[in-house]
Amino acid sequence: MMNSIQPHDLLWGITPQMLGHDIPQWVIAAVSHGHPVVVRRDVMINQMIPVGIRGKSRGERFATHLHYNAITKCVQPEQLAHVDLNLFPHLKDRLEQINILMHQSDWAWGYTGSVGFELATGLKTVTPQSDIDLIIRTPEAMCKKQATWLLEQLDQLALKIDVQLQTPRGGVALKEWARATGKILLKQSNAAVLIENPWQ
Repeated sequence: MMNSIQPHDLLWGITPQMLGHDIPQWVIAAVSHGHPVVVRRDVMINQMIPVGIRGKSRGERFATHLHYNAITKCVQPEQLAHVDLNLFPHLKDRLEQINILMHQSDWAWGYTGSVGFELATGLKTVTPQSDIDLIIRTPEAMCKKQATWLLEQLDQLALKIDVQLQTPRGGVALKEWARATGKILLKQSNAAVLIENPWQ
């Protein structure tokens, strides 16, 4: 279903022929190898899904669109929370700590960013400098007490973890929500706005 596609989902199905003209060579190479694209937080028009293409370096990011009917496979972050970490020995120690903590909760959550990309594709994209990006689906409000507790638990792992809460209105950083005393930044499809409560 079209409405089930969400930011950070990984989609397969794009081809070089869909990219148009004057495209960087690294973009064509990534697409030619069958790499997935990641859904961007932007407006969808006429079933054209805003997506981004990853290159080998951090600076290689290319924004484009993929038609819904072209999708051959979709992997959502939540699915990556259940990947067999024995297949990723260089990530296993770090991610097992996170898994143990997060699986104690009732939240739907998963990996995004370079960690999510590597878990989904097997391509080595995580570097020692990479953050571990998580997304937590929060259709119902996460109270400040819960947010503070979770942030403290994650901080105790001494890992570079960046957590985003996906609310019905958009995405907010867990760290901001837990610590804010005023307005925080809410990332929506068409804009980023300052708001006091991202669930209202």
